[in-house]
Amino acid sequence: MEKDSTYFGVKEIARRANVSIATVDRVIHNRTGVSEKTRKKINAIIKELDYQPNILASRLASKNIIILAVLIPRVSGETDFWEAPLRGIHRAEAEIKQYGIQVIPYFFDLSDKDSFTKQSNLILEKGVNGVLLSPSFIEQSIWFTQECQRLKIPYVFIDSNIPEQHSLSYIGPHLFKSGYVGAKLLTYRVKSNNKVLVVNISKEIENYNYLQIEEGFRAYFKDNHMDNEIIRIDMKETDYLSVARHMTYVFHMHKDIEAIFVTNSRVFTVASFLQNSQRKNIPLIGYDFIKENLQHLNTGVIDFLICHKPEEQAFRAMMALYQTLVMGSSVEKIQYMPIDIITKENYEFYQN
Repeated sequence: MEKDSTYFGVKEIARRANVSIATVDRVIHNRTGVSEKTRKKINAIIKELDYQPNILASRLASKNIIILAVLIPRVSGETDFWEAPLRGIHRAEAEIKQYGIQVIPYFFDLSDKDSFTKQSNLILEKGVNGVLLSPSFIEQSIWFTQECQRLKIPYVFIDSNIPEQHSLSYIGPHLFKSGYVGAKLLTYRVKSNNKVLVVNISKEIENYNYLQIEEGFRAYFKDNHMDNEIIRIDMKETDYLSVARHMTYVFHMHKDIEAIFVTNSRVFTVASFLQNSQRKNIPLIGYDFIKENLQHLNTGVIDFLICHKPEEQAFRAMMALYQTLVMGSSVEKIQYMPIDIITKENYEFYQN
C-alpha cells in the first residue's frame, strides 16, 4: 500500500504539472535536466499536496551508499569517557543503516596531534559524505574542517565547538554556563575568602573547552562579588604521578587552598591525590560520568560531577547528518545539552 500510495502521489503531481512522472522524479531527487520554471511549478504542487516521498524506497532504488566518518578519541586505559559517544554512534547507526548509510569510525590518540592529522587525511582520501567530529586539537581541527568545507562535506561538532567554523551543527554543552554552574556548586562549601584552585589537565591546554569553562567559573565569583583568589594550574602531563607532583607543589606554594575545580573528566587523578595526601575534606568538583570518577564520588572525595550526556550528543550528531543527507531537511545550528549534576545519592539512577 505504501508503494502504491507513493506512486499515485507522484502521478498526481505529474498530472497537475502537465509533465512526465520521470520529470517529477528528477525534481524530487534534485537531479538535473529540468528547467527552473518547471522545477518551481512542481515544487509548488509538492508543497500544496504536502507530498512525503517514500525515503526508504527511494534510497534502496538509488543503490548509492552514503558514507559517514566518525573522528573521535579512542577509548584509553586512562579514561573510558569516549565509550559513551561510541554507544550513541552505534545506536544511531542501527536506525539509519537501512537507508544505505555506512558508518566508518576513525580514532585518534588524545596525547598525539599527529594521530589526529593522520586520521583526518584518511577520511579526506576516503571521500566521505559527512563527518562527526570531536575537535580536540584546535589548529588541526580548523585545517581539517576547512578541507571539508572546500570539498562540500558537512560536519557536526560534538563535545566542544569551534564557533568560527561553518559546521552543520554543534551538539554539546554550553561551556560558559557549565563553568558557571561548577562555581555555584563549589561555593556551597566555601566558607571563607581563601584561595580556589582551577585545574586543567590536558595535552591541549588552550582547548576552547577549558577556556570557556574557566571563563564561566570566574564569572560566577565576579557576579556574586566574591573575593576569593582563583589560581589556575595547567598540567600537560596527564598521568597520576605527574598530577600528584604538580598538586604537591601547588599546595606547598598556596597553603590556604579551600576548594578545587577540575575542568574535565580527569578529576579522578586529583581525587586520588587528595585521598593519598589526607586532604579529603577539600571540596572537589569535576566532569563526566566515568567509572574512575564514580569511585571517588561514592567515597565522598568528589562532591559533584557535571555531565552533558555524551551518548546523546553523538546520537543527535549522527541523526543531524542523516536528516541533511537523506531527508534533505535542515537542522539546528546549535543544540545545547543539559547540564546534569551528579551526586553520591543519585548517580545510580543516571543515564549518561
